[in-house]
Amino acid sequence: MTLRKFQADQLFDGKKLLTDHVLITEADGTIVDLQPTEAAGEHIEQLEGILTPGLINAHCHLELSHLKDVIPPHTGLIEFLCSVVTKRGFDPEVIQEKIQLAEKEMFENGIVAVGDIGNTADTALVKSKSQIRWQNFTEVLSFTDEKATDALAHFGSVAETLKEVLGPPHRTALVPHAPYSISPRSFELINEATAGEVISMHNQEHPAEDHLYQTGDSEYLRLFKIFGIDQSPFPVTGKTSLRSVLPYFNKQQTIFLVHNTSTTESDVIWAEEYAKQNDLKLIWCLCINANLYIENKVPPIEILMRNNCRIVLGTDSYSSNWQLSIVREMKSIRDEFPAIPLETILQWATSSGAAALRWSDQLGTFEKGKQPGIVLLSNDLKKSRRLL
Repeated sequence: MTLRKFQADQLFDGKKLLTDHVLITEADGTIVDLQPTEAAGEHIEQLEGILTPGLINAHCHLELSHLKDVIPPHTGLIEFLCSVVTKRGFDPEVIQEKIQLAEKEMFENGIVAVGDIGNTADTALVKSKSQIRWQNFTEVLSFTDEKATDALAHFGSVAETLKEVLGPPHRTALVPHAPYSISPRSFELINEATAGEVISMHNQEHPAEDHLYQTGDSEYLRLFKIFGIDQSPFPVTGKTSLRSVLPYFNKQQTIFLVHNTSTTESDVIWAEEYAKQNDLKLIWCLCINANLYIENKVPPIEILMRNNCRIVLGTDSYSSNWQLSIVREMKSIRDEFPAIPLETILQWATSSGAAALRWSDQLGTFEKGKQPGIVLLSNDLKKSRRLL
């Protein structure tokens, strides 16, 4: 058996940062052992940087890769959403080319699993040839109860196409887009269709989302007009959007709440308690570079940490980011929140993401017999590259 031995300035095993340790693997990247330097023997490959398991991108929109550099930064969320809706009409060959380039970029910079949002099956061909694991979140848009059944049938057919093209270990689930795009009946149908599954929902990216449910008057009305809707189709509950829609779920789902830039501590506490009482698992997904790109805001990370929330990292899409790089997400968190230990952020990028996507049997940590991917991060967190 041919072994490889890796040593870097620091080694993160998925749980803690180590120095003076050597990672020993088989040629295909299967983990054999993790030993102190003095016990590891000869022929050790010396590397500059931080050695980690493969990175987990918990939130991406691969199918929007053709929108790279199309929407300028700092437009604000409502303008950004209007641009995404109205600028998707590209040549199919261009869309496929950009999807392929984005997948290649993620693979080469060490991403081993992706929670990927899609409204179409445009990514199916590229994913079928990919070495990345894909949790496909087929995103439902359904503004009214009257169209709920038809919308679920349409997006269900997209999900079935992905399932047919992509077998295990990849997975596909129907998911709601956001509280501002899913009617009550549509939420009910999605809940029934996703019992026990991993799902995702964009959450509280803008104060207007809460206003929609609290008063019915909201900046989102501008977005609705693109779809021919003149007034809010959603019930006025007097509550925040999260408190208005999370109770639709009660089927033991794992729910990724993505972005959360306007989420308050009271909503976090309430949501975690609701999840506990109803046998749900909440995952709070941070996409800090997308938040900076769109609105120059950051998510309330201290609040999430203070309440012991499960945290993972995502990149969002090329419509809202300068790159699809988890290490650059880590760097931005370090820049904006320097008090957060590097070890904690590394956990979010590896073992926490693998556990949330239910792939911790193979990914996320350097443990004997696993094949989690081996990635080298630069010490300044500006770049990463896959070693195995």
